[in-house]
Amino acid sequence: MASPLYAISQTVTYEVYALKYSGAFNDKPYPLKLLVLDAPETETGYAVFMFWLIKGNNGKNILVDAGFHQDINEAKDFGLTNYIRPDSMLLRIGLKPADITDIIITHPHWDHIDGIDLFPNALVWMQKQDYNYFVDSAWTEGSGFNKRDVQKINEKNKAKKLALVDGDDKEIIPGIRVHTGSRHTFNSQYVSVKTGAEKVVLASDNAYTYYNIEHLKSAPKGATYDPDGYVQAIKRMKTMVTSDKYIIPGHDASLFSKFTSVADDVLKIK
Repeated sequence: MASPLYAISQTVTYEVYALKYSGAFNDKPYPLKLLVLDAPETETGYAVFMFWLIKGNNGKNILVDAGFHQDINEAKDFGLTNYIRPDSMLLRIGLKPADITDIIITHPHWDHIDGIDLFPNALVWMQKQDYNYFVDSAWTEGSGFNKRDVQKINEKNKAKKLALVDGDDKEIIPGIRVHTGSRHTFNSQYVSVKTGAEKVVLASDNAYTYYNIEHLKSAPKGATYDPDGYVQAIKRMKTMVTSDKYIIPGHDASLFSKFTSVADDVLKIK
């Protein structure tokens, strides 16, 4: 009687972490209207710079956005505090830069794309329309972009380390989907991933703050090409999760009071 060898399929599971690598506005409250369209004059918030890690049992260590280097000119206007380079942040949870297998870029603003060169082995995922606009037509506007980041993403392309996603609701890695619609940039994307019983939506700047999410408010003029699309994208995110807290905004310091800390300035989202 033969005993054939066979592979037992393993269910892919993920853990999701948020890593804060800098404070902003000198750790002081800022007028919420900077990030929320028509926010009341009296409303304030606290902002941070962060990126996210999706860690799989399949050997995948996936970043959502890559942060920035402190020397980038645009950062000088944001009152950085306690800045730590993104690759150094990963050491706090036992990962080296070379361990990162993939980076999903939600959009090519400097504070989300400038750090891609810190992770030499990573395959970078980006929306095709966003990439085409970023390396070509964006420079008639210039807002939020940095020219050296065009060189960095093109270097990834030359090294065959760039994967362009063409469209909405695409599973790019088993269990991980990207979605479009907010048009924070020309065709920005956000990420959904299931972690155990919960699905987490990593909105990045497709929902700047929990105020945007809870009040269904667009980003301000100039921070989206389509204010109605921005709101419709948030509405869609809400259908993906059991609680608004699992929609993870791009720059809201209040996130760090909602989940368990596993290291300094590192949360596990569960």
